[in-house]
Amino acid sequence: MQKRDGLTKGLAIAGTVLIWIPLVLPFLLAFARYARARMFQVDYLMPAELFPIVAIGACLLLWAALRARSRRKLIGWGIGIAIAGLIGSVALAEVTGLASGETEPAGVWWALVLALYALYPLALILIGVGGVLLLRDLFKTPRSPSISA
Repeated sequence: MQKRDGLTKGLAIAGTVLIWIPLVLPFLLAFARYARARMFQVDYLMPAELFPIVAIGACLLLWAALRARSRRKLIGWGIGIAIAGLIGSVALAEVTGLASGETEPAGVWWALVLALYALYPLALILIGVGGVLLLRDLFKTPRSPSISA
């Protein structure tokens, strides 16, 4: 049975907000820096640095999706891809010596680490869209059955 109560809606709202914070914050800070110093610099690693916020938001969203029985696959696959991309990029950076500075950040290994890392924010966008769609499903007013003559 679908649960569309206040708890499920609250979980979905909180989870969606927490997922979008690490994606939006780097751009807000970049625009603030641009307004102050006329330099546009985006910290593309900030979503990974804010992983604890992402983890809490993802758990809340998954819990809400399971309670509502809606968007479970989208949110679940997004979480899996995000974790795989983040762990994969960190592990490859460690193995190749990029993380310690032993290897120069250039070449095919550097490109592969960045490609694996790119999966992480893309998956966060997928999870965030899943959260917005879940909210739409939860706040949609159910149609009353029409009586046909």
